[in-house]
Amino acid sequence: MTFVEDRAVISGVGQSQIGRRIGRTGIDLALEAAERAVAHAGLTFDDIDGVASYPGPVAAEAGFVGATTHDVRDAFGIRTTWHVSGVETSGQIGTLLDAAAAVASGRATHVLCFRSVWEATAQAAGRAAALTTKMSRASGHSEFRMPFGAASPANWIGMYAQRYMHEFGLTREQIGKLVINSRTNAARNPNAIYRDPMTMEDYLNARMVSWPFGLFDCDVPADGATAIIVSRREATAGLAKPPISIEAAGAALYERHTWDQRSDLTTMASHDCTAAMWETTRFTPGDVDFATLYDGFSYLTTQWIEAFGFAEHGKVGQFLDDEENYRLDGRLPINPHGGQLSAGRLHGYGFLHEACVQLWREAGDRQIAKDLELAAVGVGGGPEAGCMLVRLAD
Repeated sequence: MTFVEDRAVISGVGQSQIGRRIGRTGIDLALEAAERAVAHAGLTFDDIDGVASYPGPVAAEAGFVGATTHDVRDAFGIRTTWHVSGVETSGQIGTLLDAAAAVASGRATHVLCFRSVWEATAQAAGRAAALTTKMSRASGHSEFRMPFGAASPANWIGMYAQRYMHEFGLTREQIGKLVINSRTNAARNPNAIYRDPMTMEDYLNARMVSWPFGLFDCDVPADGATAIIVSRREATAGLAKPPISIEAAGAALYERHTWDQRSDLTTMASHDCTAAMWETTRFTPGDVDFATLYDGFSYLTTQWIEAFGFAEHGKVGQFLDDEENYRLDGRLPINPHGGQLSAGRLHGYGFLHEACVQLWREAGDRQIAKDLELAAVGVGGGPEAGCMLVRLAD
């Protein structure tokens, strides 16, 4: 049985302009992505009766919240029978999975799901103000991290990576092959931020950020928005393209929600949610045609490769040694759009967007040549992860 018994499908996707410091607000970008997604599905805004967003109106670093659910509802005058937003969600796609459940249960027919960021513009504008900000006492988890200089996920995830490297011999050069593959793919993506070729020498000589991560192991802050339409299957009859089914999904978290207290520091929540997902589907890792895997930091992608079962635990380094495993024309193409390391940090929705574009064969120069039926999507890192299998509907 497929996720929500195959009653919820993806009918259209859209992205706004994407770039570095393009000077547009997050709301502007969200509205552009929404218009493109609705048109791509062959719908109008009168058809939309649900809206879902991540993360919602929360306090966060500049540009992280580009637009809220109500910003978009109000701008288009959408009459909703259901809407949601939320922070504590599964790898940033949890609210989209909520939308699928709402559609399957009859609470909505067509839900506009979106994620908008304008971090590049906002952070550039905020640097001058940050220089005059009054220092205050650290609170919450920062009290325990800031005294040790661990202020960033680069520090926290870097320690995870060091543990895996110590236990299993993973090297920077092996991780670098994955980073270079993303840049090679991004060269075919006209919307990618970084498209220039990268060599292993470029990768290894880039300035260090937090060992073992250099500059190119870290994703690129960007301005952009992604929108995805989740529809009731029977409501897609007569639309321009075949819908995409959510074959299976995982949102499991088996341990504490913590960045540093997991019982096995060579695994992450990605291992929990994929294990739960595989229990709900007839498909196996060997059936997957390609994967779009989160790369907020390069090491996170290696964890997803292992979590999905594409490589054995402890052997992801050997998987990366053979580039035939994951290049665009290989056995399991990974991140054909360039991921967040080269295409820009659009968070989880960007990976699902690419999976859908590839399945519909609308990816242009980066289109995977072989026949495609099933895609794996893994989103998030540390204690926050969600995953999906998506396929063209029968």
